[in-house]
Amino acid sequence: QVQLVESGGELVQAGGSLRLTCAASGRTSIGYAVAWFRQAPGKEREFVTSISWNGGSTYSADSVKGRFTISRDDAKNTAYLQMNSLKPEDTAVYFCADGQWASTTEARDYDIWGQGTQVAVSS
Repeated sequence: QVQLVESGGELVQAGGSLRLTCAASGRTSIGYAVAWFRQAPGKEREFVTSISWNGGSTYSADSVKGRFTISRDDAKNTAYLQMNSLKPEDTAVYFCADGQWASTTEARDYDIWGQGTQVAVSS
């Protein structure tokens, strides 16, 4: 059974940085395409960023461009989300997911999800 496990979320001050990790188990690679989504209290889950199977293409929401960077290390079955210049509005539970196409920003197009990790940014 394939599982994704996120880690790295914590409370941080505005302007700070965090790196989230998404580790895959139960198969030989992290996933063909990997994405990060987030969900704030009372809001719908939203797309953050994604990366293609070879790392050659990445896609990001306008709200995080220039601040967040997604990467992957297939040798470790792991994907990462480097978050810099964090803002209070980045506070949410962050989920990683894998699917077929990194170009899609729709949650329904991703098949396997982790349980999420909480990120809180104080002002």
